[in-house]
Amino acid sequence: MLTLVDVLTRTERFLRERGIDSPRLEAELLLSHALGMERLQLYLAWDRPVAESEREALRELVARRGKREPLAWITGHAGFHALDLVVHPGVLVPRPDTETLVDAALKWIPAHDDPVYVADVGCGTGAVGLAIAKAHAGVKLWAIDVSAEALANTRENVEKLGLQDRVAVRHGPFLDPIPQNRPVEWVVSNPPYIARREIDGLMPEVARWEPRLALDGGPDGLDVYRELVPRAFKRATRGLLLEIGKGQGPRVIELMHRAGFTDVATFPDLAGITRVVGGLVPEGR
Repeated sequence: MLTLVDVLTRTERFLRERGIDSPRLEAELLLSHALGMERLQLYLAWDRPVAESEREALRELVARRGKREPLAWITGHAGFHALDLVVHPGVLVPRPDTETLVDAALKWIPAHDDPVYVADVGCGTGAVGLAIAKAHAGVKLWAIDVSAEALANTRENVEKLGLQDRVAVRHGPFLDPIPQNRPVEWVVSNPPYIARREIDGLMPEVARWEPRLALDGGPDGLDVYRELVPRAFKRATRGLLLEIGKGQGPRVIELMHRAGFTDVATFPDLAGITRVVGGLVPEGR
């Protein structure tokens, strides 16, 4: 009978042949998921026999990954900013680069503000807004999306994280779902920003699988920014923070200035690429 190390070696080879960037890591994650074990347990049980029923369950998962379906859709979760988030198939997988948006928000939102009202526009899995709310106990969050699938995913993560008393999940575009008599101090968003013509050339996990609604930013990638920036300026009382794509900084900064934001600043990701643009609403406007 095959042992854990035998199955892991075969899985790693299969994934490497299909162009997976980190085949060893992903083989461990898939095997852990199939067997209901922690990764550390794999190393402590190399000689454990793997039953045929277990190998069959793994083969199904590995076949899906071999077709380049996102790993998080297969395992049902992804790590993001110290959170373990549920990820539903059909919803954009949270990226490490997006943690820059959370860090920027936590830097700008004073820690002593309680309560502080934040709107996460295009919440997806809820990653950005929920990470902010989890780290800042004073945050009252509006999680907004036009996708019913995304909102179902966000609701599950709200319950998993125990944030039901501080998060309202709403369906609709931009800030429209928030009643006009309710306060909004800060707006954060990771909107679709990929130029439409570039999507098919992206890695297969994105081009073939992830929802176009969460990717397609129009001909130049900036369609949502042109709508959201002035809307956020009219509604927010403190500021706006946006994730952007590589090279989009100057144009988004121009949109922020044109709308009336002051103290516009940028924040780099771990690779040194400008990943977030933020601006403040002037006092007494």
